[in-house]
Amino acid sequence: MAADMQEGTHLVQRFYIAEGFLDVVVDLPRYEFQPQSDDVDVVVPIHEGRQYSFGHIVFTGQTVYGAEALRPQLVDLLQRPYTGARVEDIPRRLEAYFKARGYYDVKVVANGAPEEAVGGRVPVHVVISAGPVYHFDGVTVNGLRRLHPGFVTKRFTRLNGKTYSPDVLNERFRTLMKTGQFNLLQIKPVPVDGHLLRLDISAEEAKSREFGFWVGFDTYEGALAGVQLGDRDLFGYGRPLTVSIEVSQRSYRGDILYEDPFFFDTDFYFKARGSAFTFDYDGYTKFEVGGRFELSRKITKNDEAALILSIRHVKITDSEIRPDFLLGPREYQVDTIGLSNTLDMRESPYVNPRGFLVINTLDVASSALGSDIEYIRGTMRVGYYLPFGPKPLTPGVVVDEPTGTPFQRWFRQSSIAFGARAGIIHSLTTSGSGEGTAIPIDERFFNGGATTVRSFGERDLGPHDNHGHPVGGEFYTVFNVEYTFP
Repeated sequence: MAADMQEGTHLVQRFYIAEGFLDVVVDLPRYEFQPQSDDVDVVVPIHEGRQYSFGHIVFTGQTVYGAEALRPQLVDLLQRPYTGARVEDIPRRLEAYFKARGYYDVKVVANGAPEEAVGGRVPVHVVISAGPVYHFDGVTVNGLRRLHPGFVTKRFTRLNGKTYSPDVLNERFRTLMKTGQFNLLQIKPVPVDGHLLRLDISAEEAKSREFGFWVGFDTYEGALAGVQLGDRDLFGYGRPLTVSIEVSQRSYRGDILYEDPFFFDTDFYFKARGSAFTFDYDGYTKFEVGGRFELSRKITKNDEAALILSIRHVKITDSEIRPDFLLGPREYQVDTIGLSNTLDMRESPYVNPRGFLVINTLDVASSALGSDIEYIRGTMRVGYYLPFGPKPLTPGVVVDEPTGTPFQRWFRQSSIAFGARAGIIHSLTTSGSGEGTAIPIDERFFNGGATTVRSFGERDLGPHDNHGHPVGGEFYTVFNVEYTFP
């Protein structure tokens, strides 16, 4: 027990030092035995001393950008109590700042001088050796077995001659890992002739062929089961092909999906999907066969745009909708071309989803494309995500936080999300009272269910026919507030 108490005093001393009390003294515990009981009172004398803070910061050496540009990189750190650990964090931050601007070989040394503190403010001397600006030059790849090396090297070809940037490498790394082709991918910059960096890439391929099946239950579709067969490295060029079949109490569906993550070796992502399915909705049953072609590209780090072509043939095979005109056309070809835009301002969609997500779509069905019906349709979705945990300084790194009570820890793991969705569809051939029924029932909007308004049944919030079957509408809105807790 005495050893545990002594260890506890060391932890208390470390806590005070972490809060800037560099001169703290924690005496050994004193034990006071109670004569009338088995209780022992423990007294731990603590002499806090002064709490130190950061004082004047002096930058010397090859600073390049000057103190005015460098000091803001440390502002949140310098506002906290002075500790040796925070002094050690200064080189890491400044080296990241210089490397982001091409100074691959930068060296930063920071030294605090508590003995020279005035009024508890400790001066810090930072010495910077920036070195030369480096540029990318060439790529080598090893470890590939089936995948063609060009799948990797072509992702870096356009970097040749450009200034070194770890952010650019990180983006390329994430793009390659998202393809699912690799279990392990390491990118190591190696200085070569002059001020050039060769990228040595080591890769471990993931298994390319996969087989899967699933069995489950959906609140609307009922019991369901499916099987999927895929090859994510078709012919060794990293183009996935997936075939799936799913059966539920309401539907039968078959899909073929082809993907090219680097269409014609560009930054465009191409998807082609062919499908055929039948679905038994409340009030009618349909059969649909068709294809969808999507070409998307990142415009900025947070913004992505896509061009979409859809070709479908729809046939209503059975209907209980009454009166019959509420159903709209029973069999039709609908070909659409459209645009979508996704603006994702969240700091990290998986680690810390804080921020806005905005998704817009606009598509047109026209006879010029071979469509039997003509309309214009637009949708918009806006979401804001607010986790209650500490905000990270960098992705995956958060500020120091006290452990707190169980409730505080629980609260920091919870989050709240606000959402708004809207959509509108307008016929290009019919106006007035007949416009609504000129749009086929399967092209209209429906509300209610697990993905929209959960207090209503699936597709049940909106207009109904004489028998209570939902018939959809030309406009919809959904507003959600969702609180998530562990």
